[in-house]
Amino acid sequence: MSSIWRYELRLMLRQRVVWLALLVMVLLSTASVIAGFLEVQRQHAVIERIQPLQAEDEAALARSISVDGDAGNTAYYTFHATWDAPSELAFAALGQRDVVPYLLRVRALALEGQLYEGENYNAELALPGRFDWAFVLTYIAPLLVIVLLHDLLSGEREAGRMTLLAAMARQERQLWIRRITLRLVMLLCALALPFVFGALLSRADLAGIVLFLAVAGAYLLFWAVLCWWINCTSWSSLASAATLAAVWLVLTLVLPALTHLAINIAIPVRQGVELTLAQREQVHAGWDAPVEQTMQAFFSEHPEWRDTPPITGGFHWKWYYAFQHLGDVSAAASSRAYREALRARNRWTNHAGILLPAVAVQAIVHRMARTDLLAGLDYMERIRAFHERLRRFYYPYIFNETPFREADFLGAPRWSENFGSGSPRPVVSPHR
Repeated sequence: MSSIWRYELRLMLRQRVVWLALLVMVLLSTASVIAGFLEVQRQHAVIERIQPLQAEDEAALARSISVDGDAGNTAYYTFHATWDAPSELAFAALGQRDVVPYLLRVRALALEGQLYEGENYNAELALPGRFDWAFVLTYIAPLLVIVLLHDLLSGEREAGRMTLLAAMARQERQLWIRRITLRLVMLLCALALPFVFGALLSRADLAGIVLFLAVAGAYLLFWAVLCWWINCTSWSSLASAATLAAVWLVLTLVLPALTHLAINIAIPVRQGVELTLAQREQVHAGWDAPVEQTMQAFFSEHPEWRDTPPITGGFHWKWYYAFQHLGDVSAAASSRAYREALRARNRWTNHAGILLPAVAVQAIVHRMARTDLLAGLDYMERIRAFHERLRRFYYPYIFNETPFREADFLGAPRWSENFGSGSPRPVVSPHR
């Protein structure tokens, strides 16, 4: 570092407001990383706890329900655990992981109701978002940039040093660039160091860490340029600070909220609970529908089971699982429209990020941390693929009326983190 840079650094560090801003930045960044780590560890603990419990439940069912070999009974009472573990960078940007289920136990029954019955969070409480590193970056860091840079020029004018500085400086522009750069770099270091420490502890990928820091640096640079533009006016320090505070309020809170409201109005989306109710009404209607009508509708979806032994007597598991599946079929179009509408909202939110830096930062970091809406929808799609495998595992036993024994549990599909991302594992089905 040249002598002029060292002099500017010493001059900057003599200012109490600089130390105060850096201290606040370090404390808030550290607190946000710790809060994010605690939440991620809690989620990991829940996921780890469910797996041995799943094995215990399955072992108990294998000893009891499968004694009589009733496959329909076994499929009805057997819950299969699925989970979506947080990524290595989720601690920094929790996104929707606090409002969207990350663990779900499903059965071979109608799926749509199982997917959305947990959608009971309080949307009002979800609006502000969690206190995490992304929150500090988006909302707190710009305020501290304003604190450090709002009076860069006006402060010198009001102190009567502006003329002297202009006369002494060989290149006046380079003087202000040095002062802005030093303040920005120090603030970015105070923000980034706790994040980097947390990312290394979570063994995050180096490319992900660099991308997070690049987004943070670009965002702070935007606010620094905005501060410089306001500084170039002849306003007083107080007027500059008030103007920048108003701009912060509009760009980070008012306009994003109005944009969110406008997108929601323009792209209406039915709640998942409504889909659940509609599907359950269809399923319950299956109890009153003629058996032959239900089976013909099911065989049109699954003709491979048309030649299985016919239903005789009263209740039969074939009929029960047939109208369960038809409930999903009836809700398929609505469910698809629901997901497409959510994706459309997400696309328009990303478009809004072109004009609103705060929205862009949130969208980018949540996407990189895999905690955004698309990550939640991807988890739901993997559950659908898993549920399809469950049905195809149990159906040969149910429709061929093959006894289901304790050893057959070993062939049941198992959930894994990458389920649905590759080619499906073959399932061994009992012979007819």
